[in-house]
Formats: sequence, C-alpha cells, structure tokens
Amino acid sequence: MGQCCHKVQTDHGVGLDGSTIHQMRCSSLISCIELDNGDERDGTLTKVRYNVIFVTAEATPYSKTGGLGDVCGSLPIAFATRGHRVMVVSPRYLNGSQDDKYACASDLEKHINLSCFQREQEVVYFHEYRAGVDWVFVDHPCYHRPGSLYGDEHGAFGDNQFRFTVLAHAACEAPLVLPLGGVTYGEKCLFLVNDWHASLVPPLLSAKYRPNGVYRDARSILVIHNLAHQGVEPATTYENLGLPPEWYGAMEWVYPTWVRKHPFDTGATVNLLKGAIVTADRILTVSKGYAWEITTPEGGKGLDDLLSSRNYVLDGIANGIDVDIWNPVSDKLIPFNYSVDDLYGKSLCKEALQKNLGLAVRPQCPLIAFVGRLDYQKGTDLILSAMPEILQDDVQFVMLGSGDPVTESWMRQTESLYGDDFRGCVGYTEPMAHQITAGCDIFLMPSRFEPCGLNQLYAMRYGSVPVVHHTGGLRDTVESFDHFTDEDERGTGWPFSPYSKESMLAALRTAIKTYREHKSTWKGLMKRGMSKDFTWDSAAVQYEQIMEWAFIDLPYAG
Repeated sequence: MGQCCHKVQTDHGVGLDGSTIHQMRCSSLISCIELDNGDERDGTLTKVRYNVIFVTAEATPYSKTGGLGDVCGSLPIAFATRGHRVMVVSPRYLNGSQDDKYACASDLEKHINLSCFQREQEVVYFHEYRAGVDWVFVDHPCYHRPGSLYGDEHGAFGDNQFRFTVLAHAACEAPLVLPLGGVTYGEKCLFLVNDWHASLVPPLLSAKYRPNGVYRDARSILVIHNLAHQGVEPATTYENLGLPPEWYGAMEWVYPTWVRKHPFDTGATVNLLKGAIVTADRILTVSKGYAWEITTPEGGKGLDDLLSSRNYVLDGIANGIDVDIWNPVSDKLIPFNYSVDDLYGKSLCKEALQKNLGLAVRPQCPLIAFVGRLDYQKGTDLILSAMPEILQDDVQFVMLGSGDPVTESWMRQTESLYGDDFRGCVGYTEPMAHQITAGCDIFLMPSRFEPCGLNQLYAMRYGSVPVVHHTGGLRDTVESFDHFTDEDERGTGWPFSPYSKESMLAALRTAIKTYREHKSTWKGLMKRGMSKDFTWDSAAVQYEQIMEWAFIDLPYAG
C-alpha cells in the first residue's frame, strides 16, 4: 500500500503535519465556501466547496469485491483534488489475510455507543489521511471474521443487516464527533450513501436527527450501483434499526403474492434500499441509461413504481476510471507501452499475448477477448452458445474470469476442443487482465444488464474496440459506429440489440469485417476510444451539479 500516510491532530494529541493544514481552514459548520477567482481559474478547484461524507461497504485499496470499491476508492480523491473536504466511512474488515491494508490507519481512541438492535453497540474509529481524503474505518467485532466482505463459502453472512446498520449509525455520528485535522465536519455536510449497505443513513437523518435539531442543513444523495441487491429482511427486524415506530412505512416493502412461500405469508419485509429511495434528497445511478432502466418493470426489481414517482430527483452519471492505473503509456503490467499517437506497442502487446497463451502469432487475425465475472448477468451463456459460430470466422478468442462452475468447466473443455483458436483462463489476476485488454483487438461485453461497466472503458482506453449489449452504462459509453452513416466519425464500437445470439454475432461479424477490410477506419475507432475522457475528475464535475441541486431544495422531512 506504500508508506504510512500523514497523521492528523485529534482531541488526543496526535501530531499535525503540513498535509492537513488545509483541513483546519474548513469550518465545522459551513460546508459551502466560495473560492476566489484565482482558485477557480486553474480548472482544478470548484467554485463551491462541500463537506462530503461517503458511506460505503467497500473502498479500494482497503476493501473491494467489485465496481463499488473502485468508485469509492477513486471518486473521493477526485473530489478532494477539486477542493472539497472529503471523508469516507467504511468498515474495518479484519479477516486474517488482508489486515495489513489498514496498517496506516491509527486508532482515534473515540469510543461511542450506538442505539440499535435492542442495545448499545460500542464502536471505535480508525483513521488514515491519504490523497487529501479522511479515510475513516468503523471498528466492531462483527467486521472481524474470515471470508469475504459479505459472506464465506457457506453463503452470505446471516447478520449482514446488523453489520450495515452499525455502519450507518456510525457514519451519521462521525462528522459530529471526529475532530479530524482539529475540526469536525459538523452538521452542514453532504452524505453520499452507496447501495443498500449504507441506505439507512437518509432515514436516520430524517427520522432521528432532524426532529432533534441536528443535521437540519445536511443533505443526502443515494447512489445506486446495482438495484438487484436491496437489503431485504423480515418485517419483524424493523425494531432493530433504531428508527421511530411511525417511520415503518418508509421502510416497508411487500412481496407480491406469486413469490410468497406459503398461504400465511403476508410478504411484509423491511427494505433498506427502498427506505433510502423514499428519504434521500437526490438519487443517482452510475449511468443515464441505468437511471431510465430502473424505472421500468423490466429493470426496476419491484421498485420501478417508487423510482418513477421520484423521477424528478433521479439522475445518472457514468463512472470514471483510474487513468494512472489504466494507462497504456505507463502501465507496468503490459509488456510494451503505447499511446494514441504511437500505436506500434499495441501490436507488440498482441504478439506477446499470443505467445504467452500458446496461440499462433498471427498479426492479421482478429483477437477477441472477454474479461469478467462468469455469471448470468455478464451474459456468458450467450458466448457459450455462439462460440462454434464465432470461431468459424477464423478468429482467436480469449476468456478470463471465474464464477459459475459450469462455465469454468466449459472454458476448459472448449480449449481442449479448439486448442488452436481458444484460450480459457479460469481465475482472475490483475496483470493478465491488463495484458488481455492491451493485446486484444475486439472486447466483447454481452451483459444482460450493466449499471455502468468499467471493462469497456478500460478497453477503449487501450485501443481495443468494444462490442457490447445496448444496455445501461454500455449504451451510454460506447457510441455506435456505422461505416456508411457515421459521417462525423464519433463511433467507438458496436452496441447490439436485441439481446440474442444472432444480434451479438451480427455485431461481431461487422467488427471482424471492419478490422480486416478497413484498416484506416479501424485505426480511427481505436483512436477515438483512446481519446475519450473517462476520468474521475470529469465525473466529479457532474456530481457537483447534483450536489448543488440537493442544497437548493429543502431536505426530506417525511
């Protein structure tokens, strides 16, 4: 993780160094600060500065299972770079294998009791100041166990509702009680709550704090990364959440009759994500396309009517990528570097990948790749059904991923059957993901649904042309190219629709033909993709507009 980072002054006398001086200039009660014109003109700092509290179950490099960790590890840094005061609150997971990731986080010796689950829960805060951000970790015994963040080999942990209720309560207290840099964040702040794990924060602000005169000037924005996960538990668990009885309606969600288990099942549950959708001041998803999809019966996962009723506060902003890690000019994980102005290194990366995987070195043979989780959402079954027809077009195909055991077995069998043209790499390593992304010509993403997607952004960054299903963030980020109608030459790939094997094959064959017969056109596709601005700073600018709107409106009051 690198050298241990700077310590901050607290009420227990930890020393202060120059890296946190800027924080001491932040008032604990004022989060919106006008910067002078000189600061604004440099194009980095924003005109209005906020106290931003990210609440999340994961944040790289400390914890990660997927895209949520990437977002909450990178976007806060982009906010801090633009002049905001930023805190990230997440659990301090100790599982015995990756505990050293918290080595630079110091115990703030701040013990507080939280009222939930019928008793007082004592938590402790740890803190690291890194890259301009206050990384705050909530320490409680429920985060200390073997396994992944949410479960182990036996499935999801049975007490996840408890674990993330503790996180939400602790996150609400952190801006009030932690004097980071000598000054608390105070009551006038903006909570960015991510997915169901943090979704209790907006109901707590509305039901617990504001009626008692606290957080009256605070706002909350719910960021939905994946609507499929909602934090649903039996209705009897409502009394454990630390909310007043009269707020039960905000959290209640009733299953339709056709999914109830028996005739006496009322279908009554509490749904944490639903509670946040009701009470948050603004709602964001990780792409504009996904923001629309979740208001439809097909994509709303039972919450489409509610989301449609709050459509006036619903927006979508595509995720960014870490352009320092994913940069073909400086990437140390690929054998040769290259740039949009000098693409020679990419052909060398393709040759090296073919050699490494035992494929014939054929510069003119289109190399198609899939990198991702092997499951239903990612559409790997579509690849399985189409593979014989894909390989009939004299191409090479590489798959990297893990997940569904049946798909893993299929990858091994297909490699045995089509050894000259197919390689199935079961598992996942970061170096191999970079090498495949740099070495392939066509990057295939046939996801059934994709809230945003990052791999297509990585692919374009590395000059690999994406073929994607026309859904969610894939639709937003990959512009369709047509050799005859794209007169402005804005296209960067081929989205296909409807979701079918035939539609995917048609898009792949168009890409293959373009690669073989229209070299200058293909080069233009590569360069346009590599020139796209998918930085987190670009995403942060769009977030700032939503934050401004959140403070214009009155806070949710029930």
